[in-house]
Amino acid sequence: MSEPACWPGLAAIDEPGFPKDWRDTLRTDLEAVFANGRHGRWREWLDTVAELPPASPSALDFTCEAVTIGAPGDIAGPAREQLTTLLQRLHPWRKGPFRLFGIDIDAEWRSNLKWQRLQAAIAPLHGRRILDVGCGNGYYAWRMLGAGAELVVGIDPTLVHIAQFLAVKRYAGTWPVHLLPLGIEQVPPQLQAFDTVFSMGVLYHRRSPLDHLLELKGCLRPGGELVLETLVIDGPEGQSLLPEDRYAQMRNVWFIPSCMTLVGWLRRCGYRNLRVVDVAATTPLEQRATAWMRFQSLTDFLDPHNPSLTCEGLPAPQRAVVLAESP
Repeated sequence: MSEPACWPGLAAIDEPGFPKDWRDTLRTDLEAVFANGRHGRWREWLDTVAELPPASPSALDFTCEAVTIGAPGDIAGPAREQLTTLLQRLHPWRKGPFRLFGIDIDAEWRSNLKWQRLQAAIAPLHGRRILDVGCGNGYYAWRMLGAGAELVVGIDPTLVHIAQFLAVKRYAGTWPVHLLPLGIEQVPPQLQAFDTVFSMGVLYHRRSPLDHLLELKGCLRPGGELVLETLVIDGPEGQSLLPEDRYAQMRNVWFIPSCMTLVGWLRRCGYRNLRVVDVAATTPLEQRATAWMRFQSLTDFLDPHNPSLTCEGLPAPQRAVVLAESP
């Protein structure tokens, strides 16, 4: 396997704004991902990306609800059918929507709704260097680029998400947006290199939420902005939920705080200028099974008789967006 295929994202090293203190360790960390023998169907997914039919997009739009590459007339006939089949092989598509040559990839999450809720509240992204922790398949990374970001680096250890990103980027072309198949543990501590750090849908998966908040702060330059989105519960400061087993059928959910508890955690970690800018219940309008994500989804995880509860009898999912500044 050639170097660029084996280590997706390595080209990030050559970007002018890429942190120089990360360059020395990045190659070794990416080698380790594919040397441990636990990369599952990576070769299959990579072959799928390689089989995508050639096409030249007549238009690109990273600012609309669906990240749009090309127009329907740019590819037709058997090649269009082949493209649809190959994109389906990269199932499940969790985040989107994407529109590739008129093919609508209707992902499980209508991630555009979350983006609408936060984009007006965050610091303008024009000219900023951004780290997206737990970036999934890069939907938000493209939207960040569309908002004028100078550089977007996403990290996510799930390789099917990386393959989906490579499929989109194959047609989008060369842009300063890169996804790395890494976790935040592989980001050098106290890097202090990014103007904005996003962590959306990650905190409740961490056994030690305060350690995660400190890791995120270490990625930010002084005065940089953290955009944190996570599950929350109603309740006063100091209250949080620690599920006994599963939460909405997810095994790896640890602490779900109240908004005031979350603000307290951020304050204790040294952040300043804390603002809760959105709290919204998750609904089937935003998260649902589709032809591009055919597994169970939100409605399967709620109490069928009382949708305000999960199937385990816990408060149904609601999510908050909190902004904070690194000192």
